[in-house]
Amino acid sequence: MTDFARAPVTAVLGPTNTGKTHLAIERLCGHSSGMIGFPLRLLAREVYDRVVKIKGPKEVALITGEERIVPPGARWFLCTAESMPLDRELGFVALDEAQLGADPERGHVFTDRLLRARGRDETMILGSEALRPMVKALVPGVEIINRPRFSTLSYAGARKISRLPKRSVIVAFSAEEVYAVAEMLRRLRGGAAVVMGALSPRTRNAQVAMFQAGEVDYLVATDAIGMGLNMDVAHVAFASLRKFDGHRQRRLTVAEMAQIAGRAGRHQRDGTFGAISEEGPGAFTPEEVEAIEQHHFPPLQSLYWREGEPDLSSIDALIADLEQKPFADVLRAAPQAIDLAVLKRLAEEDWVRARVRGPRGVARLWAACGLPDFRKLGLDPHQRFVAKLFGYLSEGQGHIPHDWFAAELARLDTVTGDVETIAGRIAAVRSWAYIAHRPDWLADPLHWAERTRGVEERLSDALHASLRQRFVDTRTTMLMRQIGADAGALPLTIGPQGEVMVDDHILGKLDGFRFVVAADARAADKRLLLAAAEKRLGAERARRAAALVAADDKAFALVDAVGAAPALAWAGLSVATLRPGPALTRPRIDLDRALDCLDKEVRDRIRQRLADWVAAQLERHAPPLARIEAIARDATASAALRVIAATLDAGAGFAARAPIGDSVDPLTTDDRQRLRRAGVTIGALDLYAGALLKPQAARWRHALLAARRDQPLAAAPPPGATVLPRGQPLASGFRDIGAQSVRLDLVERIARAAHDARKGAKPFAPDPALATSIGITPATLAKLMTQLGFRTAPAQEGAPRWLWRGRPARVKAVAAPPRGAFAGLADLMVRQG
Repeated sequence: MTDFARAPVTAVLGPTNTGKTHLAIERLCGHSSGMIGFPLRLLAREVYDRVVKIKGPKEVALITGEERIVPPGARWFLCTAESMPLDRELGFVALDEAQLGADPERGHVFTDRLLRARGRDETMILGSEALRPMVKALVPGVEIINRPRFSTLSYAGARKISRLPKRSVIVAFSAEEVYAVAEMLRRLRGGAAVVMGALSPRTRNAQVAMFQAGEVDYLVATDAIGMGLNMDVAHVAFASLRKFDGHRQRRLTVAEMAQIAGRAGRHQRDGTFGAISEEGPGAFTPEEVEAIEQHHFPPLQSLYWREGEPDLSSIDALIADLEQKPFADVLRAAPQAIDLAVLKRLAEEDWVRARVRGPRGVARLWAACGLPDFRKLGLDPHQRFVAKLFGYLSEGQGHIPHDWFAAELARLDTVTGDVETIAGRIAAVRSWAYIAHRPDWLADPLHWAERTRGVEERLSDALHASLRQRFVDTRTTMLMRQIGADAGALPLTIGPQGEVMVDDHILGKLDGFRFVVAADARAADKRLLLAAAEKRLGAERARRAAALVAADDKAFALVDAVGAAPALAWAGLSVATLRPGPALTRPRIDLDRALDCLDKEVRDRIRQRLADWVAAQLERHAPPLARIEAIARDATASAALRVIAATLDAGAGFAARAPIGDSVDPLTTDDRQRLRRAGVTIGALDLYAGALLKPQAARWRHALLAARRDQPLAAAPPPGATVLPRGQPLASGFRDIGAQSVRLDLVERIARAAHDARKGAKPFAPDPALATSIGITPATLAKLMTQLGFRTAPAQEGAPRWLWRGRPARVKAVAAPPRGAFAGLADLMVRQG
């Protein structure tokens, strides 16, 4: 940023609850343009929302690693410290929590902004009093203003969790500890909200809103609570005074304790702090208590520094600049951050150096190394991820492939799982959001930024719901407060997903027509809730029944799950099962017991609507079934035709030819034409309706057969299968031949091909290509040829040769065929050759 030497620089120092951030917002809005850098994305988002209310959304920008909202005419910018655009000329610039320059991990960023971020008209540095000597040493001409705390902060001693006052925040220093404390509060005090730095702004805001609205009286948080998040807190209790700082477990400094404890009290309302342990490492010492109450902390002796504008002429020059020694005595070289560690590893790769050409390539490599390790996987996995990323950025058009990006994002776009699982997905999505907000890393960054935002919002909502479900239990208290013992007075509302609620508290769900009490409801509540549902949900059930009767055919579906009875579903809800009926195509429709709550007349209308839909589906997908039934019932049909139709009806359109051969032979030409019009093929070995082998028809056949037998559905052949291992019943549309089961229409196709290849009584070799393409083995083909009435010719070299035997072989899979059983094929052979 341009160095505006004449613009005043003001440092506003003091403890928490001094209104420093509020002052900075006022000054920001008083200038024609401005920017504030914050330590947390959550805080940047919170202040962004406040400034938008003052200036309007078209004038205000939000820039963080994972979120970028920059309207074309934006003049006021709210950013994380790392994301501050230092190349913009703005009237006002402020840096919040500047004492974080002493943090080993991120300190060099805050120090760089303290040194270089300047406003054209005014610059403001916000921080603790401990920062005073650093500001005086590093910022010439700075004006230092001390802001006293508005209210008194006092030590309240140690209290057990069960005795903490309402409006308390309990601070822990790991996710596991946060969850353990929240679970204890749920059991002891009805529940708690949860706030951690890893939460998305959407989840954090929803959790804080619960606390602010009084839905819960307690909030469990990590030390992120100390960074300016504004809440109405009366007491801060420390579950521990030790934290892991990325390198080791250590005790909090007094300044860190005070930063967190200072969240207690609001404006001029006094606050208290304490611990939940009376002794041991989790207890405050008298010296620490006095320092916190009096706001007396050791001044900072140094800040961490790293070159903020490194030389990008080459990789080696970049590394050298990033590792150079500080220019001032009060500055310390920053410990090697993960971005520099990744850079140094990639610098050892020959392919990386080969692709880095000139300052632009170096800048692109350094930008890739700047991707934060949001998932906290450690150096090795993170370095591999960055290497893959840079590989894409340094080839072709320099864009990350959208299919890779989309696949990784889709893998995370699921809201199933527990709190930890969903929180892990949000951390992973932050990496993709960071990538999507780089202006030149994707071919369509705006599209992917919107997609990542949508995924994060869905996960955030799911995480908030999971946190609420896991750590909040206010149902019993709310019920008794609302209705006492009168279930009929329960003020129920029904949400868009069927949630049954009282004042937005979910008591259960209307799953179709069945009211399901919430799984976490106590046993004592269930009878009360069920009684209330019976009295208050009648109108909604009647509305749903009317919607079912009037629904379009597309709203219904056949449910054919293996191991269950065939069922019918409406809008994804199972509403009936199929049972044995007067005919295969007219199964009995048994409505689900959940519909017993409806009047008989309404149930009859639903049953008729479902029967009409089944009839329409069978006419569409399996018309031969009804035609075969009609022939079997036709008193004017010949006896032979009715026998065949009845056999086909029993097999749902399939029948072996051998057992009914005596009925096939006497069929007249008119009988055969009638069967053909019904869709039936009289094959060499079987009679079958070919249309019933299609996938949808096969589904319905499978379900209707199970319904007629009143049995659960067995596994069906895969759709489109041609050959399967031996053991498939004929009713499935396959015939056992040797070690394989072959689909009926393909058996007939091979029979016809064999006839076409035969030349009178001479030996012939059928072309095996058809059988091979279907998947039939040579051994199966040999057995099939025998069943079709052929015998092998005397042995010769080459492929097996066959002779027409003049009569079919006996087929073991069915009864021995009577004389004339294969007359259809024999007659065909005589007529055609």
